[in-house]
Amino acid sequence: MSYPVEEIRLDLGHIELAAHLYGPEDGRPVIALHGWLDNANSFARLAPRLHGLRIVALDFAGHGYSGHRPAGAGYALWDYAHDVLRVAGQLGWERFSLLGHSLGAIVSVVLAGSLPERVVRLALIDGVIPPGSTAQDTAERMGMALAAQLRHDSKRKSVYPALEQAVEARMKGMVAVTREAAELLAQRGLVPVAGGFSWRSDSRLTLPSPLRMSEEQAMSFVRRIACPTTLVVAEEGMLARNTSLLEQLPFSLEHLPGGHHLHLNDEAGATLVADCFNRFFAIP
Repeated sequence: MSYPVEEIRLDLGHIELAAHLYGPEDGRPVIALHGWLDNANSFARLAPRLHGLRIVALDFAGHGYSGHRPAGAGYALWDYAHDVLRVAGQLGWERFSLLGHSLGAIVSVVLAGSLPERVVRLALIDGVIPPGSTAQDTAERMGMALAAQLRHDSKRKSVYPALEQAVEARMKGMVAVTREAAELLAQRGLVPVAGGFSWRSDSRLTLPSPLRMSEEQAMSFVRRIACPTTLVVAEEGMLARNTSLLEQLPFSLEHLPGGHHLHLNDEAGATLVADCFNRFFAIP
């Protein structure tokens, strides 16, 4: 049985987030978290293929239709995790599962490691821990980030004269996606402006992080996770070559063909990921 997709808004007090709602009302609660500079449409192909789940696919703060953080605020991992907990509170979900891609997978790991009693299952796609740093780099990285913040005020967002040009720009982004994937993200990510179209996402999302965890700090979250966890590793994605990290993970690993956005790039990839996660969520 198929269910209509519902557009919802969640007023968290400090910010309003937008989301897509999928699945039966009595389905197992799942919060889906997309990747950096993506939006809830990241799950437009995958979510309808997942069975028996009540999925709230968020637009992270600063992405899609969600609000932007106020001037002077930032977009740290723990801020996203706090937002997710506020969403769960609004929905009345004391315990829930997380479905995360890329940045969304990292936020999922941070949350599940911080509050393991709240998370029932983790379904991750090509993401685990954030890029690390060494203690020796800390001061230099902070200086670079502060300088970038000062320069940001004078920067203007790119404007594309035609929608097609904006879609092509997303196709050729830092992580390339198919045209179909770019078009799905554009549906929720573009806004008409004088002279054409611009991406809705907060331009501060591209600022460098002032602080990064060491790998040891990041792995402390992984080690504290108490729930069943499965990680889809895209064979042409970001994790496949990081064998030293993958060997350390106490998770079930599923290696699937495709790139970093394999769940969104085409129907075949979405089906493979859905088959994997349907098996995972069906386990008692």
